[in-house]
Amino acid sequence: MTRMAIVWAVTAMLGPVGIQATEFLRFEGGIGVIPASAGAGPANVDGTLPNVKANVVRGVPPGAGPWRIGDLSAEVSTDGHIRVRGRGLLLASSNSIGQNANQSVFATLICEASAPFVEHSSSRTGVPLDVNGDFRIDDELDSVPADCGSPVLLIRNTGGAWFAAGILRLDN
Repeated sequence: MTRMAIVWAVTAMLGPVGIQATEFLRFEGGIGVIPASAGAGPANVDGTLPNVKANVVRGVPPGAGPWRIGDLSAEVSTDGHIRVRGRGLLLASSNSIGQNANQSVFATLICEASAPFVEHSSSRTGVPLDVNGDFRIDDELDSVPADCGSPVLLIRNTGGAWFAAGILRLDN
């Protein structure tokens, strides 16, 4: 039995007694989306870049952007409770630079390194971004992973595109 399976079993047995769930994963810092990645080589004669691909992360498409995030911290508990605090999630280009584009966001945890990917998400109705791009999510994931060998936390808009990713804290 893996260490995580043991933690889940003990948590399930002790939960009704009033023992609080323990921290499962922690993310500190964030990376904003750059919606496309270019292949190597100079631009084509018509100005287009060769091998430009959408920046899809674990099956989730990128938002139009780029977007930047000033700070992000998130905790996921063994019982599936998720708390996320984000600051400064704003557009990083175009005439709307520095604006929140009236977006609402939710969080998705994906634990698989390769397909098929299983999404564990907070409420997909999301929480609205403040004018300055700040947001708080305090919710339950719609399913709880039994193990999370390769965790990625994505902050997504209600249309499903990802705008930011959490940086896994490895020292916990």
